[in-house]
Amino acid sequence: MSTTLSGRIGVALALMAIVFLPMLIGGQWMRIFTSTACFTLAAAAAAFMYARLNMVSLAQVALMGVGGWVMLRLNHGTALPFEINLLLTGVLTAAISVLLALPALRMRGLYLALITLMIAGGLEVIFSTYRFPNGGTGFWGVMPSAAAPFRRPVLAESDGAYLRYVIAVVLIGFLLIDLHRRTRPGRAWAMIRRSEAAALASGVNVTAFKAWAFALSGLLAGLAGGLLAGALGLLDPATFRASESVLLFALSVVGGAQYWFGAVIAAALYRVLPALFNNAGIDPNLTLVIFGAALLHAITTAPDGIAGQIMGVFRGLTAWLRPKGRR
Repeated sequence: MSTTLSGRIGVALALMAIVFLPMLIGGQWMRIFTSTACFTLAAAAAAFMYARLNMVSLAQVALMGVGGWVMLRLNHGTALPFEINLLLTGVLTAAISVLLALPALRMRGLYLALITLMIAGGLEVIFSTYRFPNGGTGFWGVMPSAAAPFRRPVLAESDGAYLRYVIAVVLIGFLLIDLHRRTRPGRAWAMIRRSEAAALASGVNVTAFKAWAFALSGLLAGLAGGLLAGALGLLDPATFRASESVLLFALSVVGGAQYWFGAVIAAALYRVLPALFNNAGIDPNLTLVIFGAALLHAITTAPDGIAGQIMGVFRGLTAWLRPKGRR
């Protein structure tokens, strides 16, 4: 488990959310916060690739769509438990992520971003054309009538219990990222970020470790998509447009790619802020103006994002409260 201040705060907030959040909200906001938790996992996947390898992946929301498609197909086409379906969804999405990323593994910078954006665009077309499974027969599993019911976990059938379930899976995803950061992949990624030439000279298989990063990113995105499918029961292709992947990555930078809490901020901006605008009778599209200004602020004056600024305040308070003899 993470021993950093950011990690300890993240774990504490996650545990508090599991215990108290479903008790404080209901109805529409229960669904909004559940989807926010799902997108938190996808934002964390995009952020870790950017923070650890300086790789810009603009296909995370599209890979969520892949995970949602697989989860719906398994749910309607098999009698396997939810947990097995979710695990298979993550593994299959990870494999698809690596397969789609093969042309990009030797590229970086703008070219890598463009290739992942093209992947997102291609997946958008597939989702729009063939739609998501809803209980029909055949490979695509689509039927024109009403969708078949979705089977949630036995212990999380209610909306409140399912929100707790999703937050727990998201926490496991964060801990998985932290485990990689502290072990051999993390050390290899750090060397690749500093200099690919130096990493190669040190015996690091750059292509293999980049593929590993894409696999982990795809795994987390697949889990996020599978959880979102369980939350909604039926997915809309418009949710997984290529532009949404670009927006989520930008908000990951705004939130703070170096910190756990940054992914939470990114997902909250992505899902909660538009809902607040809508409830106030304000056009939710105006949030794009705010996001643009926030991204400009992050790039020019706050490279560590909102989470970095918050952590700076926490560190200042900790130093101020520490006894003078221990400073």
